[in-house]
Amino acid sequence: MQFNVVFIATALLPSASLVMSSTITSFAGADCTGTVETVNTNVGSNVCLTDGSNSAKSISYSGVGTEIQFFISGGGHDSCTNGASLTLGGGSGCATAPTGFNWESVFII
Repeated sequence: MQFNVVFIATALLPSASLVMSSTITSFAGADCTGTVETVNTNVGSNVCLTDGSNSAKSISYSGVGTEIQFFISGGGHDSCTNGASLTLGGGSGCATAPTGFNWESVFII
């Protein structure tokens, strides 16, 4: 019986990871409008995603499992460090950076 439980759990893991993959899209304008700057698909959980030398005024997300954290551009917050400026729950949505700032990275949980 233990083998069956382990086998079933192991068989479900690959399909669970597909369900929990996210799509992250960055935009030049507020409220997820304007030019699409980047699109990242099949992003897993516990991942820091950064735009590298780019930054985005807003970011849309879908398929996020638990939560997504947004980090402003500029020095100490790049690459998901020194505390998120905004944290939203899982699912789908759009986040616009605070006035005077852009998003540099997001951490998907």
